[in-house]
Amino acid sequence: MNDIAAAVEAILPSVRADLEKLVRIPSVSAEPARADDVRASAEAVAALARAENAAQVDVLSVDGGAPAVIANWPAPPGAPTVLLYAHHDVQPTGPADAWGSAPFEPTERGGRIYGRGAADDKAGVAAHLAALRAYGGRPPVGVVLFVEGEEEVGSPTFTSFLRTYRDRLAADVIVVADSVNWSIDTPGLTTSLRGGVDCYVELRILDHAVHSGIFGGPVIDALTALCRLLGTLHDDNGDVAVAGLVHDEAPDVDYPEARFRAEAGVLDGVELSGTGSLAERLWTRPAISVIGIDAPSVADAANILVHQARAKVSLRLAPSQDPRAALDALADHLRSHAEYGAQISITDGMVGAGCDLDTSSPAFRAAESAFADAFGQAPVQLGIGGSIPFIAEFEREFPDATVLVTGVEDPDSRAHGVDESLHVEQFGKVCLAEALLLQRLAGD
Repeated sequence: MNDIAAAVEAILPSVRADLEKLVRIPSVSAEPARADDVRASAEAVAALARAENAAQVDVLSVDGGAPAVIANWPAPPGAPTVLLYAHHDVQPTGPADAWGSAPFEPTERGGRIYGRGAADDKAGVAAHLAALRAYGGRPPVGVVLFVEGEEEVGSPTFTSFLRTYRDRLAADVIVVADSVNWSIDTPGLTTSLRGGVDCYVELRILDHAVHSGIFGGPVIDALTALCRLLGTLHDDNGDVAVAGLVHDEAPDVDYPEARFRAEAGVLDGVELSGTGSLAERLWTRPAISVIGIDAPSVADAANILVHQARAKVSLRLAPSQDPRAALDALADHLRSHAEYGAQISITDGMVGAGCDLDTSSPAFRAAESAFADAFGQAPVQLGIGGSIPFIAEFEREFPDATVLVTGVEDPDSRAHGVDESLHVEQFGKVCLAEALLLQRLAGD
């Protein structure tokens, strides 16, 4: 371990420099105008893989898909092959002036590197490169580096990509570096993930907007009708009120409310919603959020009855829930609760399955050992309330492989939000843990 730790410490400055170069590329996959940046990001990752002596490196895609990188290091005789997954695309930044520094200019403050993608998930890319670099580009196992370019838009061509490039991607162990640690001092290994679905619901009341002073009273406006409909998605306790959704059991993890409130930034006096333990509410029960509404802005408001309004509704699912059945249940609820005879239309969005991962395999024990040694503390087995639907697709397409989900983020990383950041010291431990994991998977 000492030799590997010394090797990782020696290469961390160069890894950080490469990470910062990647963060400077605004690879926002959700914005068509950024397509060239997404391509540039993939090419930058490919160049880094070539610099680590990969035997073959390609930037690839399937019809309608974003560019991904596959790089291969052949396995030494008798050694397994490990697929290292991360993604190089990032979320939109939101208002740039809300950030403490420019979103695409990595900036260190208080031991954290701030920038869009600094944590989610260019840190995952960098951690994989660090493990390879620590071995001088000659890892003790076979390695497939797979860096996707469309995760932040739901990986729409993922299954097609896996099937098209199955031979290049085949592995005995799959390491997904796109999750979170329990804290900056305590590692986490993710063992369950919620699924996720979303839809667009639109209500129409009038065939055009009319003067609220002349026509208001006998007819309700579409925005108010939509708000009333969205209010039916939760009961008085804040639990999801959609019938037919599954509730799974959660791990017995002590998650104090005070810690959750601090990490989530819950304001003083705001009550938490729902019933059950925090672990259940976060990891194994359904959760609904209204994540967007199309309606006149306050700045553009006029004294009219709004004739139509639209919302995007996101539903997180228990790991065992069938996502198609859940989306159907949500649509049935919305249709049956629309009031005043409003015309309603529902358009499906994302449909992604959750999963429960195997914790009994030798590969999982190797990961526990590697992260415990790197952090000086045993990892917590935790669930994730967010959804990574492609993990279930990895399991379906490669049923004999063991999937491990590791963390590059911490509870204060603010992935997807303003001032996303990576904790520098924790990142070093993650890099060491992955280098140790490759050694232990080789049986050394």
